[in-house]
Amino acid sequence: MGEESQAGDGKVVLKRKITLFNGVGIIIGTIIGSGIFISPTGVFLNTGSVAASLIIWLVCGLLSTLGALCYAELGTSIMRSGGDYAYIYSAFGPLPAFLRLWIALLIIRPTTQAIVALTFGHYVVKPFFPECDPPQNAVRLLAAVCLCVLTAVNCISVRWTMRIQDVFTSSKLLALVVIIISGIYYLCIGHTENFEKPFDGEYSAGKVALAFYSGLFAFGGWNYLNFVTEELQDPYKNLPRAIWIAMPMVTIIYVMANMAYFAVVSKGEMMSNPAVAVVFGDRLFGGWRWVIPVFVALSTFGGVNGVLFTSARLFATGAQEGHMPAFFSLFHINKQTPIPSLIFTCLFSLLMLTTSNVFALINYFSQTLWLSVGASVVGMLWLRRKKPDIPRPIKVNIVIPLLFLIAIACLVIIPAITQPIDTAIGLGILLSGIPVYYICVKWQTKPDSYNVVSAHTLRFLQKLCSCTYVESLEKMSSN
Repeated sequence: MGEESQAGDGKVVLKRKITLFNGVGIIIGTIIGSGIFISPTGVFLNTGSVAASLIIWLVCGLLSTLGALCYAELGTSIMRSGGDYAYIYSAFGPLPAFLRLWIALLIIRPTTQAIVALTFGHYVVKPFFPECDPPQNAVRLLAAVCLCVLTAVNCISVRWTMRIQDVFTSSKLLALVVIIISGIYYLCIGHTENFEKPFDGEYSAGKVALAFYSGLFAFGGWNYLNFVTEELQDPYKNLPRAIWIAMPMVTIIYVMANMAYFAVVSKGEMMSNPAVAVVFGDRLFGGWRWVIPVFVALSTFGGVNGVLFTSARLFATGAQEGHMPAFFSLFHINKQTPIPSLIFTCLFSLLMLTTSNVFALINYFSQTLWLSVGASVVGMLWLRRKKPDIPRPIKVNIVIPLLFLIAIACLVIIPAITQPIDTAIGLGILLSGIPVYYICVKWQTKPDSYNVVSAHTLRFLQKLCSCTYVESLEKMSSN
């Protein structure tokens, strides 16, 4: 049986192939990528305290769960793929939505994919350089190979993409279970020296905010299932179920994994080596120490896969609204994969590999990310007042979005005061989208030469990739 489904006008309609198990796999698989293996160092660097770091990890899990619950209401009341973009569009109109898409295209998605792919490259190479840092060019090259291979798989088949996500999610959970059990055993035999004076450290509002950036980066992905709601089976039930299954599981795993790290890895080693799982494995597993880097590589491979899958759908949704070039909305006729969007996403991620400083990349993109998440939750509250009659199968208590927005305000405002240059760069990129919007989107009387080139490019990509337009399920249901 073919995978395509034809609408009455000949357009292809996306079929709902993503099950509840797949949905849980997308959330867990995207969250547990590089973060738990790279962010513990980032959190500890900014606190210097074992206890404060563990508290920050727990609070990050609670905040992410609050955000996921808000997005459950958004995802079941606005039945469009595209996540933040679709919600901001429904609440505030086309310009704010375009700006969200603009920073996603230039900053958020390419940077996220680059960070996870670089972590993959670092852990693959590290066993060959046990006594020193691996060559950065080798790390970048492996990151590029990871991005290109997974882009090819995403282009070939949705089912294969989901199988990769399910298999690698299981692999990364196994890796973390091994780390947690080993760390608990290490604690039980009396190695508690790293937990002496647990609250000793250096604290400041700016440092704590940056520590939250690293922790919340590790939880990044809690909203990614919302980017593919049009392909999720029974989304009214399965979206919140996937959140309730995945988020507590990830929070418990992260807190216990960090306890295991702190039991085995000294404070000095934690601060000097971002590949904390390698140090952990070297200390405990002896001749089997290569197992940990292999598991981490599998984990980050699955993480890149999840981000690629959802990123392409985000840009395809933007193209359906006319906010991106039309070729972004092209899907393969039989495979139902957004090939042009996937290739473009991969190319932008490859550009981000010019740097290998993971923590700088995390701090750089976090403000714009949380600004857009905050705008989506404000939009949810605005839609309750503006459109009170739209169906809301899930409606969270008003306290949840208010608490979440207070936390986001702290995450955006405090680093803006302590790191004004990075904030200015991010705002500059955000505001640069305004003239782009009015020239490329709003301007309807473009020169004939522009329209001719655009049409030729579109036809060329349609023929090259065997693609056609996909009709939005949400639009189909309203016709």
